[in-house]
Amino acid sequence: MTDLPLTPIDIQNKEFSRSMRGLSASEVDEFLERVAKDFEELIKENISAKEQMSQLKEKLSHYHKLEETLHNAIVVAQETAEEVKRNASKEADLIRREAEKDANRMLDEARYKASRILADQDEVYKQAQIYKMRFRSLVEAQLAALEMEDWITLDEQSEEEARRGA
Repeated sequence: MTDLPLTPIDIQNKEFSRSMRGLSASEVDEFLERVAKDFEELIKENISAKEQMSQLKEKLSHYHKLEETLHNAIVVAQETAEEVKRNASKEADLIRREAEKDANRMLDEARYKASRILADQDEVYKQAQIYKMRFRSLVEAQLAALEMEDWITLDEQSEEEARRGA
């Protein structure tokens, strides 16, 4: 006897030796036919189950690959998000520093302009004081000249001479 598994055909073709008081051949044949059909059905179910199992293994493998891909995508997305946050932070710092530079420059310009305005104001004030002193000196000189009575006497002498000569 061989160690190969039985097939439905092996069961159907199996012949028993006959003896005088042997079993009923028709019952044995009927039983063997039934066993062969059941066995054939089991083999078909087994093949179908193996095919289904193979398909399920393929799907499982596909899902494992998909899971790994999704995991990698999540990791990349997290790394990208962190990089975006770092870049945004760097950009915000850069913008803040630029704004501070601009603000300091504007303040320096405003201080410079304010000091120029104050210097101009001081200069105008000094010029006004000088003008005021000169004008006062002129007015005082004119007042002094008016207060001198020489011009009155000179005028009276001119009138007298004019009367005499006439």
